Amino acid sequence: ELAATMGFSGFGKKARTFDLEAMFEQTRRTAVERSKKMLEARAREEEAQKEKELRSQHEDVDSAASGSSVMGACSALTCSSESEDGSNEELIGPPLPHQTSIQGPAEDTDDDDDEFIGPPLPPGYKDSDDDDDDMQEEDNNPVKKIPDSHEITLQHGTKTVSALGLDPSGARLVTGGYDYDVRLWDFAGMDASLQAFRSLQPCECHQIKSLQYSSTGDVILVVSGNSQAKVLDRDGFPVMECVKGDQYIVDMANTKGHTAMLNTGCWHPKIKEEFLTCSNDGTVRTWDVNNDKNHKGVFKPRSVQGKRVIPTTCTYSRDGKLIAAGCQDGSIQIWDRNMNVHTKFHCRQAHAPGTETSCLTFSYDGTILASRGGDDTLKTWDIRQFKKPLNSVEGLSSFFPMTDCCFSPDDKLIVTGTSIKKGGGNGKLFFFEREIFQKVYEIEVTDAVCIFFFFSSRIQNYVTCLPWFQPQLQQGAYRRNPWALPGWSPWGSPCHSGTSPQTPQEAPSTDHQEHRQHKHSSIGSKPGTEQI
Repeated sequence: ELAATMGFSGFGKKARTFDLEAMFEQTRRTAVERSKKMLEARAREEEAQKEKELRSQHEDVDSAASGSSVMGACSALTCSSESEDGSNEELIGPPLPHQTSIQGPAEDTDDDDDEFIGPPLPPGYKDSDDDDDDMQEEDNNPVKKIPDSHEITLQHGTKTVSALGLDPSGARLVTGGYDYDVRLWDFAGMDASLQAFRSLQPCECHQIKSLQYSSTGDVILVVSGNSQAKVLDRDGFPVMECVKGDQYIVDMANTKGHTAMLNTGCWHPKIKEEFLTCSNDGTVRTWDVNNDKNHKGVFKPRSVQGKRVIPTTCTYSRDGKLIAAGCQDGSIQIWDRNMNVHTKFHCRQAHAPGTETSCLTFSYDGTILASRGGDDTLKTWDIRQFKKPLNSVEGLSSFFPMTDCCFSPDDKLIVTGTSIKKGGGNGKLFFFEREIFQKVYEIEVTDAVCIFFFFSSRIQNYVTCLPWFQPQLQQGAYRRNPWALPGWSPWGSPCHSGTSPQTPQEAPSTDHQEHRQHKHSSIGSKPGTEQI
């Protein structure tokens, strides 16, 4: 009706109709045909592969049979040729070269090939195999890695040198002592006079107790006898000074800083802006260089009775995750850096009560802790089993509260120094093997007290002579030793020491000292311009 009304017969094309059953049947037949073709092709390929394998087997058998026949013929020919050669008495052709055997076996020619052809080697020449053997012997014997050849004296002052610090690059040294002075030394710009390029008193009339460059070497931490640690730049200009706390507050955790004399301090090994200090107010505090208004964290060591105890030394672990402190009650307490409520490890009777533990240091593998006690002992501890020491050595006298100990860069030796009374002999450095704790080497340090020293494993890339700071400091000075090539030892490292000075009249000269004083070196100047 609509089409008739509008005047046309229809709406165009009709809708298409599909026979789904027929389409499905056609698709099924096509799939069956394709699968049959694929199966037939696979069968043909397998048959062809089998035929190839059979052919290859037959060819191998035929070649083996022909080879045996050829070898037999060749052996017959060689036998006949040898018989003919034996019948001939004269050789045909040019004469054989010298040292060639006509009838000798083949092994003789091999021995002759091993002989060296050419001019004779210079005296003292060693083959590469011999050098490798020597290197293996030095690696197995840590004593051979201790360099002790040359030394020079840098004069700091007339009083005890109590603190030393070397920047990571080994180009500069900072020294501090009981004369309140801090001196900066630049080896690249040093002339024959061996003078420091700057001297200052950053803490006025307070003795210097600790000096340390940061991990990047751009700033220096200065810890003195007052309650405020300072941070200086490489040229000695002030960068930051810690705030002083309120001494009238009972709970030291509520103060912004220390309220009593500082004992020591150190930088975080991984975070260049963070450092650690401990004080007689009974706290260990962490600081941020960018914030001088408040401490970053505070740790409070406690005695067995829960009372406040004074920490005399503190340090970070090698990865910076642990903080350790040695206290006046003889205990060693270790915290997790992120948890300051309770200790993670502690040993209540590590050293004699009432003595000052002067140094704590972690091994490079992070499992062993070495402690230098005021009870004249050196001990090593496994922090996983912290109740008893692994090893202990007694009779190592210590008269100063900053007597140091350290691990060698290869973790095989532990080094510490001893103190002597006036006229009681020479101070010494003792080297102990870490595993068995047996003394393997010692160095005499004249008539003085060896207080502070350290190794640095960062200087390993020089080709010429390396600076190695001998563990010796005489009459307020320290001695520097340019040592040998880095290939001779993986240590390639400076070692420093501080000693308590004696007057020149009180320091007797020994054969060992006279032998050392004949040695010299040139550092930052032309050869022959420095006299030791």
